[in-house]
Amino acid sequence: MWEACAEKMRALGGKLEMGCRVTRCSYDETAGWTVECKDQQGESQTIEAEHIISSAPMRELVCGLSPSVSERTKYAAQSLKYRDFLTVMLILKDRHMFDDNWIYIHDPSVKVGRVQNFRSWSPEMVPEPDKVCYGLEYFCFEHDGLWDSSDSNLIELAKRELVKIGLAREGDFVDGCVVRQKKAYPVYDDDYARHVATIREELDHRYPNLHLVGRNGMHKYNNQDPAMMTAMLCVENILADAKLYDLWQVNSDAEYHESGPGAAEETIGTGLRLVPTRVVAAPELAPEG
Repeated sequence: MWEACAEKMRALGGKLEMGCRVTRCSYDETAGWTVECKDQQGESQTIEAEHIISSAPMRELVCGLSPSVSERTKYAAQSLKYRDFLTVMLILKDRHMFDDNWIYIHDPSVKVGRVQNFRSWSPEMVPEPDKVCYGLEYFCFEHDGLWDSSDSNLIELAKRELVKIGLAREGDFVDGCVVRQKKAYPVYDDDYARHVATIREELDHRYPNLHLVGRNGMHKYNNQDPAMMTAMLCVENILADAKLYDLWQVNSDAEYHESGPGAAEETIGTGLRLVPTRVVAAPELAPEG
């Protein structure tokens, strides 16, 4: 999906910079945004923009803004916490153990928290019909014991645990690899909502053309669909030069609320939710006679 998205963006004239690290975002009320970044070779470049749409972790974004935010907002950003995540992918003989997309593991004797069955997402993800690929997911913190374990040790751990919970047998395994994902989960501690509110208040006031989207960008535990929807609705707001949609109301129940009295009048009594929908063309009728 993301490869197709990148191809379409390029076809429409967009430019995609892979492996480019943003180092600073500077805002001027007259000139707009200047984004400083470094490419994979360490070469610096500057990009000018009218708007910035950011899905970067809120903590890192806030600390990279210029002019700098207040000490109060900086403290709020630095107080945000994250839970990290790694997946051990194992290719093995298919014994048709389960057909679910994923299952949660509640056995205290193992460390794995969830097992993905990639073939259940799409058979094209596992092209060999006699093989299956399971993704064993481990919830951790960056640089804890699990995170810093070698890939080979993590693969052996995943093999042992998959056998222990009855989803594989010794000798079934063909190959494996490890993928680590930093900041996979924004932590909802007792103070996170207050910190996010503090950050939003100053960003909205001082940087009107900075738009936060996605799970990490908003420090909001949205799944992939509503996280992507925040970006789609953000673009609608920018194109309309108005805040038609309140992105902070996008949630896992797919309820998206358009702001303003006009929007309310359009939907009162319809029983419909304000979500972008595919337009279905009316079928063509056969000519008479």
